Amino acid sequence: MPPMNQELPSPSLPRHFLAMVYDSLLVLALVFVVYACALGIQVGLAGGESQVLSPILGRTLFVLSVTGFYCAFWLRSGQTLGMQTWRIKLVSSDGGPLRPGQLLLRCAGAAVSLLFLGLGYLWKLVDRRGLYWHDHLSGTQLVLLPKSSRDKD
Repeated sequence: MPPMNQELPSPSLPRHFLAMVYDSLLVLALVFVVYACALGIQVGLAGGESQVLSPILGRTLFVLSVTGFYCAFWLRSGQTLGMQTWRIKLVSSDGGPLRPGQLLLRCAGAAVSLLFLGLGYLWKLVDRRGLYWHDHLSGTQLVLLPKSSRDKD
C-alpha cells in the first residue's frame, strides 16, 4: 500500500491559514490558562507579593504551551481541532507514523518560517510538491482529506 501522502493532495494555503486561525484561538486560551496557573503558583510561593511572571518564565511557558498543544494533537491523530475542521492531516513523508522528533523539528521550523516574514509558508507557492520549509526540515507534510460520505449530503 503506498504512503497516504502520495494519494492525497496538499491543502491550499488559504485553507491551512484558516485552520491556523482556528487553532490560534485554542492556543491563546491554553496560554492564558497556563499563565494564570503559573502566576497563581508564583503568588502562593512568594506570599502574595509577586504579581508578574518573569519574562524568561513567560516566554518558556509560551513555547512549551504552543509546542505541547501541536505535538499532543499530532501524535494522537495527526490533526489539531482546526485541522479536523478543514480536513487537513499531518503525515510523515515516508508514510510511517509521526515521531516526536519530527514534530519538534516541525514546530521549530514553523517558528523560523514565521520569523522570516512568513517566507517559509509562502515557499509552498513555489515548491513543486507544495511543501513548506518546515515540511522539508521535519520530513512531514500536510494532506487534504477527502470529504466523508456524510459531508456530501
